[in-house]
Amino acid sequence: MSVEHEFILGGQKSGKSRRAEQRAIDWLAAAPGTNRAVLIATAQAYDDEMQERIVRHQADRAERVPGMRTIEEPVELARAIVTQSAPETLVVVDCLTLWLTNLLMPLRTEAARPVTRTPSAHITMLLIALREARGPVVLVGNEIGLGVIPLGRETRAFVDALGRLNQDVAAACSRVTLMAAGLPLSLKAPA
Repeated sequence: MSVEHEFILGGQKSGKSRRAEQRAIDWLAAAPGTNRAVLIATAQAYDDEMQERIVRHQADRAERVPGMRTIEEPVELARAIVTQSAPETLVVVDCLTLWLTNLLMPLRTEAARPVTRTPSAHITMLLIALREARGPVVLVGNEIGLGVIPLGRETRAFVDALGRLNQDVAAACSRVTLMAAGLPLSLKAPA
């Protein structure tokens, strides 16, 4: 029996995280006291504004989904999924875009956070972790390839890498939902 995973993607402030939170609320309500939900947060606070944003998101999430535990893991996402996955646990990953940013454009020096694997190795490990997950996983990511072709080689390379990651994750999930203006559009659903 395969486990169902959902990939929720959309633009900034499209309702992606709220939809993932609603999935967690529904999961917890389906079997109170038995089901668990854990959020794997990939954001890192490199400046005051981002630190304030993270604190605000933590407080808001604790109010909306009080039963969901949060784990911060900016790089070793596959390991975190494998560690947290269980049949009675819904794992929510928010978000893949920041995770890819952490892999491709780390802001810390190599001495502070040595690179142990290539980004493609991390992505391969993520896809394996999804395939081997013992419980459902909901992944959140940004769709940033719908606009103008960005200026700058590095930015174009990132948009391309994120597009490939989104395609790989969508292929690995049984459900894919595109969010726009808080409204879900089903791109892929279980047969």
